[in-house]
Amino acid sequence: MANDRPIIIKRIKKVSGGHHGGAWKVAYADFVTAMMAFFLLMWLINMTSPEQKMGVADYFAPASISESKSGSGGILGGTQIGKDGAQSSGASGRASTMPKPTTVTEQQSKNPNDDAKKAEAEISESALDEALSRREEMAFKSAAESLRQAMQDLPELAELSKSLMIDQTPEGMRIQIVDQEGLSMFQPGSVQPRPRTVALLRAVGQIILRLPNRITISGHTDSAPMQGNSGGNWGLSFGRADSARKVLRESEVPQARIHSVIGKAGSEPLYPDDPYTAGNRRISIVLLRESPPLPPGHRL
Repeated sequence: MANDRPIIIKRIKKVSGGHHGGAWKVAYADFVTAMMAFFLLMWLINMTSPEQKMGVADYFAPASISESKSGSGGILGGTQIGKDGAQSSGASGRASTMPKPTTVTEQQSKNPNDDAKKAEAEISESALDEALSRREEMAFKSAAESLRQAMQDLPELAELSKSLMIDQTPEGMRIQIVDQEGLSMFQPGSVQPRPRTVALLRAVGQIILRLPNRITISGHTDSAPMQGNSGGNWGLSFGRADSARKVLRESEVPQARIHSVIGKAGSEPLYPDDPYTAGNRRISIVLLRESPPLPPGHRL
């Protein structure tokens, strides 16, 4: 009996812990939201231009407040609020207002890429105009060479080689048919061209037909007063210019190509130092430069 030991039974009652709640989920959600906002901000900073960033900064910039006083100063001093909400001085009547924020749309309209594209377009247009001008210049030179060659090939025009003058002016290519001493292009005091003048004008007409440019026709006389003609040198010069127009029309030069027909009398002598010389009596035909030149094959 002495060896009998009491049997002790220890019973442990397990009590489950209380519900810990979802507070960690709220904290985790706040963390994820903050990270998403952070990366979104980084993406926006990377995608916007400096001008757009400046516009956003100006939008959130605080309004400046006027420090001027109203009233009489001292104890009665203060600030007053205008109709637009800005504080202003009663004495000066001037208000300090917040600058108008620059919107993103306005900043996009000032995109440097737009300026670059505009400059590139202007350069391209300038290069095109220059190329067209070079092509027109080459066409004028080719026409002049063709006309000189025709003068050599036609026997009836051989004696008129010194009566034909071709040069380039700011207006265009000028073809002049001038009188020589003892070799006139028209009957004296008349608007009737001589046969050799008609032949030369027809040759000029064939050259004009190769080009799309419009033409002007002007008649010139010397400074000697015209006798027996009521219109004087002015009427004579215009009549001769119009006679040249008629010959060109007979050579199938379209009427729409003829820009003007003018009589200038002796107002623009070819030889100013000798206004009475025969070389001042002439017909001037100018193939006008176009801006830009009309393309080949263009019909006016």
